[in-house]
Amino acid sequence: MAINIRTVSSKQELKQFIRFNYELYKKSPYSVPDLYDDMLNTFNPEKNPAFEFCEAKYFLAYQGEKIVGRVAGIINKRANETWNKQEVRFGWIDFIDDEEISRALIDAVEQWGREKGMKEIVGPLGFTDMDAQGMLIEGFDQLSTMATIYNHPYYPMHLEKMGFEKDADWVEFKITIPETLPEKFTRIAQIVIQKNNLTIKKLTRKEIKEKNYGQRIFELINECYAPLYGFSRMSQRQIDQYVRTYLPLIDLRMVTCVENEAEELVAVGISMPSLSEALQKAKGRLLPFGWFHLLKALFVKRPKVLDLLLVAVKPEYQSKGVNALLFYDLAPRYYEMGFQYAESNPELELNTKVQAQWSAFDTVQHKRRRAFKKSL
Repeated sequence: MAINIRTVSSKQELKQFIRFNYELYKKSPYSVPDLYDDMLNTFNPEKNPAFEFCEAKYFLAYQGEKIVGRVAGIINKRANETWNKQEVRFGWIDFIDDEEISRALIDAVEQWGREKGMKEIVGPLGFTDMDAQGMLIEGFDQLSTMATIYNHPYYPMHLEKMGFEKDADWVEFKITIPETLPEKFTRIAQIVIQKNNLTIKKLTRKEIKEKNYGQRIFELINECYAPLYGFSRMSQRQIDQYVRTYLPLIDLRMVTCVENEAEELVAVGISMPSLSEALQKAKGRLLPFGWFHLLKALFVKRPKVLDLLLVAVKPEYQSKGVNALLFYDLAPRYYEMGFQYAESNPELELNTKVQAQWSAFDTVQHKRRRAFKKSL
């Protein structure tokens, strides 16, 4: 049956675009569904601040009247200016195991990109680094996280047959939470504190509000992540949205800041209980009972796994061992709270400074994901 590609042009079609992923992976024990309302907001130019510097077009693939694939085409103008690129991104790509379908979806994004003057196609990427990125190429038998993409093993094979090549890889680690920190790790952390006149800072809700720590944290992330693959600086609207939406949900015991003697923020580590199993139970919906599973995982019966969401260290402190201070404070708290493992979430393969911070811990690199590229 012929493949028909249609541009998403109505709210009903956008809902179908989102739901296709749920249907394709509803029997998978490893896929973690996004929250439906979050996805509606992500794709809505009126709700997503990234549209200040991005434009997007969404496509659905049909066989007859049955949806068999989806993809988003995205142009991040700020990232293209920052990196001197002319790239169209593809993201949120899903398809059944049929090469004609995957090719038709990619062709649609490529054609749109050419019309916009783009020279390369790259992905899977979202609007910004705050969206999930990278196609899974190793670890298909591992539970995904709320911050990452899960996909079937045939996805990367389809892209390679279309002539796509590796652009960047991310690796992920499963980290065992130790009962006690290694003596050498503790000693190094204490030396770093003394030598650099640093202070480990635990936040309170009152301080976050009165001293604007939410803003300060995301300004630090903007500075620290600037050299990383595909990064585009977060706008003030984006920062305001992340502070308003996510900080109230974070258990502050699982957030550690490091300040210098001038009380400037030089490092931050943000983590939270894994919501993977709770999101699977919620099936992408907060109502009627999805909220119960999420709140239970956050505040009542925590899972044994936690997610390391964000780690940022000011560039001039990255070679001074400051990363160690974050886990010098956090690791004992994780153990006290009953966590057994941590998910690192994606770290760029070439970011050896970040990966070195796990050398004192028992770790397994259990997933790998890739951004692919191709000339247009």
